[in-house]
Amino acid sequence: MTTTRKLSGRARKAVLLVHVLSAAAWLGIDLALGILVVVALSTSDVNTAGVAIQAVDIFAIWPMFGASVICMISGVVLGVGSKYGLVRYWWVAVKLVVNVGMSLLIVFALRPGMAEAARIGERMTAGDPAAVLPGNLMGPVVVAPTLLLVAYVLSVFKPWGRIRRSAKPVQRQRRDLVGAV
Repeated sequence: MTTTRKLSGRARKAVLLVHVLSAAAWLGIDLALGILVVVALSTSDVNTAGVAIQAVDIFAIWPMFGASVICMISGVVLGVGSKYGLVRYWWVAVKLVVNVGMSLLIVFALRPGMAEAARIGERMTAGDPAAVLPGNLMGPVVVAPTLLLVAYVLSVFKPWGRIRRSAKPVQRQRRDLVGAV
């Protein structure tokens, strides 16, 4: 029989606070990224668009990745140190998959795309009339906050129950009416 080491009440609250704050920071950075992208795509001023999209590349990617990693690590610590476990309940497993997936997307999809958009932004502020922002910048702005909000909802409502039931069959006592007489 394996025993898991549970976090003390105070330690659990501290890790939970780090987890909640990192998730909030992640969502906030994501929303700021969204505002900058919307400004860049909707303004008629080329300089404003160029500066807005350059700001995304400067401040959003690595802080967002850092918040996602802190959120993931604190979530793993909470999972291992609590009754919920890492893959014992569906809602925890789904949150872990979302976190890992989004963290990988930040590094391997969003960062290169925003770096390219920032280069276009530099050309825009330099006065290059051929510099036009790509239209696919809105995808991450919609998908990422939506997935983070789904993770928040999963944390609050904890749906779906256990992933697998206990391996031990439940033994029921048989009551014979014949033996009771």
